[in-house]
Amino acid sequence: MAFQTYSLFVLSVIMISFGHVENRLNLLQLQGDIDKLKADFNSSHSDVADGGPIFTERLSSWTERNEKRIILSQIISMYLKMLESTDRSKAHVRNISEELHTLKESLSDGSKKMEDLKDLTKLQMSDLKIQRKAVNELFSVLQKLGDTSGSHKRKRSQFQRLCKC
Repeated sequence: MAFQTYSLFVLSVIMISFGHVENRLNLLQLQGDIDKLKADFNSSHSDVADGGPIFTERLSSWTERNEKRIILSQIISMYLKMLESTDRSKAHVRNISEELHTLKESLSDGSKKMEDLKDLTKLQMSDLKIQRKAVNELFSVLQKLGDTSGSHKRKRSQFQRLCKC
């Protein structure tokens, strides 16, 4: 039962975050397919509750729409990867996979951003050439950071002028 609620919650967050209305992803229609998938994975096993949720806790710290696109694109990829190793001859597996692929396509910019983040972690910051390039870009990076934080300040002050709080 917890897995069903959990799966529906994750898919609901994805739908709501990206404005996918009933036409794109019908959770009620998918609920039966998810129930069958839960049976395939024996998700009522007692160890499912161990350690808490694996995705929903991470979603709570991603608050902005563009941020959510990044994390949700990664979560969708993980679901698709998991389903690759299941029996694709089953209709419910195919239905869920198709819906997830549709969502993944709509999140392509999030996937690109996720790849950018992964690429950054691979940079060898001990490499002298990388260090030189990084130092050359430092001022520009700090300028962009200043622009970003400045726009938040402007939005907040505009809101305070408009709001009669």
